[in-house]
Amino acid sequence: MAIARQPILDAKRVVYGYELFDRSLDNPNYTAASDAALLFNLLSNADSEMRNTSKSIFINCTHQTLSGGHLELIEPDRVVLEVPPMPADQSDPEDIETFIQTMIGLHKRGFRLAFDHSVMEPAYANWLVLASFVKVDVSLVPMSRLVTIARDLAKQPAIQLVVEKIETQQQFDEALKAGAKLFQGYWFARPVLVKGQTIRPAQAAVIQLINLVRKQASTTEIEEVFKHDPTLSFNLLRFINSAGFGLSCEVTSFRHAVMLLGLKKLFRWAALLMTTSGAAGVSPAVGHAAVVRGRLMELLAAELLSTDECDNAFVVGIFSLLDTMLGMPLKDALEAISLPQSVTDALLHNKGILAPFLQLTLACENADDKLFADNANALQLTGDQVNMAHLQALFWAENITS
Repeated sequence: MAIARQPILDAKRVVYGYELFDRSLDNPNYTAASDAALLFNLLSNADSEMRNTSKSIFINCTHQTLSGGHLELIEPDRVVLEVPPMPADQSDPEDIETFIQTMIGLHKRGFRLAFDHSVMEPAYANWLVLASFVKVDVSLVPMSRLVTIARDLAKQPAIQLVVEKIETQQQFDEALKAGAKLFQGYWFARPVLVKGQTIRPAQAAVIQLINLVRKQASTTEIEEVFKHDPTLSFNLLRFINSAGFGLSCEVTSFRHAVMLLGLKKLFRWAALLMTTSGAAGVSPAVGHAAVVRGRLMELLAAELLSTDECDNAFVVGIFSLLDTMLGMPLKDALEAISLPQSVTDALLHNKGILAPFLQLTLACENADDKLFADNANALQLTGDQVNMAHLQALFWAENITS
């Protein structure tokens, strides 16, 4: 089984939740046990991480597994079950009514249910009263129909309209105007190439810091960067004095903070800071997606590469959306930063030791079956290994960027 995920965003382009789905649903060897296994893996392998996130997790289900006992093992607080319409050979009113008893039981337990646009049809009226979400695919439903659905759902404030397959700014604007509350698609991560755009001062300071660290500059030189950028220095002291760093006394000196971190951790921190504080107007989901990529690449590389290359894998992942975050071509963005050759090879030329890890990470994000299989096989990684790493990366990034 291979798990893919896609963020669901609110109108401000902030991540509301994630849809996790088994890409083998389209595989002829798919069985109803697959989504049961997905739910079980989510519970068993990411339980501790789930306790630390407030995001909703949307899970694609089948009618068979909704009736299965495995759901008894799952706390429903943050889980949304996406329920498909009845199959064509079981879509008569009697079949639809029979299945509703299963959903009533799940609803009473606290699970939220999501349905596609077919739930707006009269035959599904008894399903609609159980809905927390209605999802509309704009590649299948014309905008005029979306407007009608949004108007009907406005009478039921407990139901949120999710518009999926958003690919363009125009589609987003139209869906927002129609009354959609949540959005899903690749529109938020598409690079907007603006030639010659100036890097903002905060970003310039981070780039200067990264370059000094890569050149193993003296503590004094590095300290000067912090002294000249209040935002940068504030972020450093806030980070090193956080509960997560575990120090017994407060650090108030930049020099002390730099010495405590060391060059390796300072580079990692600066790279994360650049990722999570992107250019004005860029969706926060872009930075979050980049952090997920970085952590996933690092975890995948841990079994196969040296410690240094694992660190480089992390950098490849988080800088893979740098063009979007800075609003300039990736080649131009990378020219400003001193990076290892293996990093630039992977990012600019899709070659070298880190390239297959990046491609596998992109396959996880985009549910690309062939890309996933080709690169997982090339790296001799099993589906279980990738899935475990993917879930860990997802929830680790949630803690970093929230």
